[in-house]
Amino acid sequence: MSSIRSWLALAVLSAFAVSAGAQTFRVQCPGNTTMHPAGANGAPNPDIKCQQISGGDGFATMADGTQTYLFAFGPLSGLRDIYNGLPGTQNVTTFNTVGPVGVGTPSTLVGMPDGNFSFNGAIGLTPDPSIADDPACAATPRPAYCTTGLNGHVDPRPIMDVGVMNGSEPAPLMAIDEDDEFFLTLTNVGQIMRPDLFEQHTVHFHGYPNASAFYDGVPDASIAINIGGSFTYYYLAPDAGTYFWHCHITPPEHLEMGMVGQLFVRPRQNRVSGNLQSALKDLEAALQNPASPTAAEYERLRKRCGNDILCSTPVPPPNNASNNGTQKYAYNDGDGTTAYDVEYPIQMHGFDPNFHFVGMTFNPESFVDLKDKYFLLNGRGYPDTIVPGAMQTQATDGTLHASQPLPSVINIPANGRALLRISDLNVTEFHTLASLGIPMRVIALNARLLRDQDGTNMYYETNSITLGGGESLDVILDATGYTAGQKFYLYTPQLDHLSNDAENFGGMMTEVNICTSVDPTTKVGTGCPSI
Repeated sequence: MSSIRSWLALAVLSAFAVSAGAQTFRVQCPGNTTMHPAGANGAPNPDIKCQQISGGDGFATMADGTQTYLFAFGPLSGLRDIYNGLPGTQNVTTFNTVGPVGVGTPSTLVGMPDGNFSFNGAIGLTPDPSIADDPACAATPRPAYCTTGLNGHVDPRPIMDVGVMNGSEPAPLMAIDEDDEFFLTLTNVGQIMRPDLFEQHTVHFHGYPNASAFYDGVPDASIAINIGGSFTYYYLAPDAGTYFWHCHITPPEHLEMGMVGQLFVRPRQNRVSGNLQSALKDLEAALQNPASPTAAEYERLRKRCGNDILCSTPVPPPNNASNNGTQKYAYNDGDGTTAYDVEYPIQMHGFDPNFHFVGMTFNPESFVDLKDKYFLLNGRGYPDTIVPGAMQTQATDGTLHASQPLPSVINIPANGRALLRISDLNVTEFHTLASLGIPMRVIALNARLLRDQDGTNMYYETNSITLGGGESLDVILDATGYTAGQKFYLYTPQLDHLSNDAENFGGMMTEVNICTSVDPTTKVGTGCPSI
């Protein structure tokens, strides 16, 4: 509890200027904590993850070419990964890295960069010149920041250059592992299209068990971030599953305007190594042989497991994934039934173009006539859903910004399995997705594995799922018995959700391709059917 209180105090300091030498833009990414101590020679603990995002505005392009104004979050760390459709969450070593020339002062980087940009650290992070006057740096041992100069101090220029008009739809993707500590810094850069607004922003992890209500993002019980300020949220990752996050300032307005994103937590079961599996099987065999398990032998086998929580659960099956042995699990199932080869986050959403136009020009927007007419998967309507790479939109500054970095085309290796992490944060609509040809196996609802109290699987197979705002599902598409070159479609049977406002291209549809093999990181497949 004392460690949580200390981080609470630090977070408050990061949100407000409390002394003459303080500044309102800060980031936090500690190398170690009480729960995750430093490694050998003070090495940062790899189970601490960090990310930085901006709160502001931007534009996105609909499938009919219309540019839609957004209230939006944008990436301020992990920019290369975000551009490539990957989570922007980084370990301490990557996050706490000073940017290359052109990302410092003066900055030549404006908005989201193209695919040639290779920096994944925190934008704006720079050595603090006041460290020389820090009395702690004269003590023995010296804190690590006395050597690096990095204590969360940032240069606001590159943060503003990158963050202004850099909003994306969906908001930056986040991914952590169970038992991680996650430090998420939100910097409010303001809304350039609405300088008359003094909008605060927060981050609310929907349905997520927070360490403290202080970090829940609900302004009645926690901090709201003013323009020109930063705040670092602290989370402990206790439960695997698919979650999502959004701004909780006037939620219907900010959600409808685009301030929604996805978060998923990977299970401990992914850390099961071959050696651990072997140890568990040895233990199981010994316990089944009454003549074998002496107390000493039992203890020896337990020590081979270490302190891993999985030692007390059934042994997952051997790693025999069809995709180069990189199979992972969606949940701590204990029997391998949630195994998959590739995973795809899919966020269902909808926009009312009139509401967004009014939001760009004057207030108040009218909720009486709110009616979504653009329906999106990961911020795109078909056929843009299958376009690889980040989509870009020209903003009012005349530059192209990566407005929709996450495609939703689904490539599955033949005889492999794809995990679809599906979430819905629509304000007014229920959404249905149908899969014809490859049935959906629903394994979890709202980040909870479908099991009864006896541990019996309650998974079910269906051709369609329906979600309301604030719900999530985990679905597996099993391509066992399918051959490379086959193509199927994931789409909504709600006909008015298959078109744009002008009843043209667009809507909630994407393609499911059976390929010879698929890279589990980039999702690029070989031997796939042509577009």
